[in-house]
Amino acid sequence: MKASSTWFLRAVLALMALIALAICVFALPSIPKGAVEEFPRLHTGLLYIFVGGLYLAAIPFLMALYQSWKLLDYIDKDTAFSQASVNALKAIKYCGIGVSIGFAAAIPCLFQIAEIDDAPGFGGMALAFAWAPLVVSAFAAILQKLLQNAINIKSENDLTV
Repeated sequence: MKASSTWFLRAVLALMALIALAICVFALPSIPKGAVEEFPRLHTGLLYIFVGGLYLAAIPFLMALYQSWKLLDYIDKDTAFSQASVNALKAIKYCGIGVSIGFAAAIPCLFQIAEIDDAPGFGGMALAFAWAPLVVSAFAAILQKLLQNAINIKSENDLTV
């Protein structure tokens, strides 16, 4: 397989990493100051838990992007059906769980903001952001299992020939 066949996916991964890093560097540090001015009744301890949860979610997110990049490397080198690909999918699965935990840590602050601002759908949106990485983790777990089964069948066929 040509290395150029995955160029679009690599560009998307790079763009996602740049956006995540830009949010971590520029947007997240300004949240506490702006939120205290916008919502004076907001408990500042929850605000720091919110920002910490988002930073906590950024670390496994970037790790998952790196593992996805490695998986694309394995595809380009025609070694997609290898134990290294299974390990990359396993890492992506655990990173998705980590991102979900980080978002879940930020939910109490969002519920308090929704209560102050009287926004009924805000809490549901926060739960959706926490559940979406779990869906990615489940998909990665299924792919990991399928790939492991394919590798096992291939190794059994190699032994019988």
